[in-house]
Amino acid sequence: MRCLLRPSQARGGRAGLRLARAVVAVLALAAVTVAASSPAHAQATEFPSPTPSPSQTPLASGPAPSPTPTPTPSPTASQINSDISTGSELLDLGSSFLQRLGNQSTNSLSRSLRTNPDGGGASEATEGPRYRTWGELYGLSIATGPQADYVGDKRRTMGGVGGFGARIAPGVNIGFSVDQSRTTVDVPLALQSATLDVTQLGFNASVDKGPWTWAIALVHGFGNVSSGRDTGGGFGFATARYGATIDGVLTELDYYWTLQQSRIVPKVGLEYVHATTGAFQETGGLDPLTVSGQNMSRARILAGAEVGHYWIFDQKILDVSAYGKFVDNFSQQFSSVLVSLGPQSISVAGIGESQYGADAGASASLSITNTARVYLNYDGRFRSNLTSHQGTLGLEMRF
Repeated sequence: MRCLLRPSQARGGRAGLRLARAVVAVLALAAVTVAASSPAHAQATEFPSPTPSPSQTPLASGPAPSPTPTPTPSPTASQINSDISTGSELLDLGSSFLQRLGNQSTNSLSRSLRTNPDGGGASEATEGPRYRTWGELYGLSIATGPQADYVGDKRRTMGGVGGFGARIAPGVNIGFSVDQSRTTVDVPLALQSATLDVTQLGFNASVDKGPWTWAIALVHGFGNVSSGRDTGGGFGFATARYGATIDGVLTELDYYWTLQQSRIVPKVGLEYVHATTGAFQETGGLDPLTVSGQNMSRARILAGAEVGHYWIFDQKILDVSAYGKFVDNFSQQFSSVLVSLGPQSISVAGIGESQYGADAGASASLSITNTARVYLNYDGRFRSNLTSHQGTLGLEMRF
């Protein structure tokens, strides 16, 4: 029959059928593999794994190092320059008042008025007014040069004095007086300043014996100090307030030698002054200080002479005089000041005058009547590290 295949053809057909089935199986297996891997790939693409954060540097083994400590600020000597100035000023105020009290007793014109009230023309036996009172206004200027850690200062004092005196026996005179003053201390190079208010009580006495006069003067004073220190950096001023005291004594021996209306009066004197300032704690500003008190003393010898001359006209007496003295500050003692800032402390020494120096001055007096006179005095002190100028205007009444 035509439709019947030959055996060789049938075998070839079966082989082809098997080949086709194998191809289909391979394709099916590949499709399953692709289908299985595609969701995982899509999932990985859609949800990527987070990027791991960089790992921290591992710490070194052992204990952690301690932080570097902040240095503790230390005080310096220049931080209390104005307070050192104040201590020196106390000694100067005590000396100034002592010498003015001594001058009330030993000034050659005052002595001539005590023993010869009519200006040299009357008898020594003439009885003059027994009592006297006086008032004075004065100004004092001092400039101190730099010394070691001390940068120098300028001081200005204004003050007034009132006094009362009496002759209690022939040739014996006493007096009492009060001195009130205010001093401003300026230390510009250290950005510091201070004010010193002082009240001094004084007593003086003299004994006239022929041409000789012996006099003594005593002073006790007390006051308050207000200081300010610019701490810089916009932190403002560190301020303090503390007390101060003065005690002093002066003794002087004079010889009164006259030549008509002129005179020469040699003088020798011994002076001792002691002063103290209180301890204080600054407030305000940056790094306020704690400062101890200070004790200061000075002893000196003064030797010199006064010369003078007077004129009488229209029942008035015009007298002029001048003096000069050699000064030996043979002893000056200053206790150390302890300055503390937190746990840190230093010791600071006070400042004094040079050992040797000179005092000089002049006076003009007009006796308007036998019981009233006005006078103008100048007193200067000259040391290698200090210069002082003082002017005094006074009125004296006798009765």
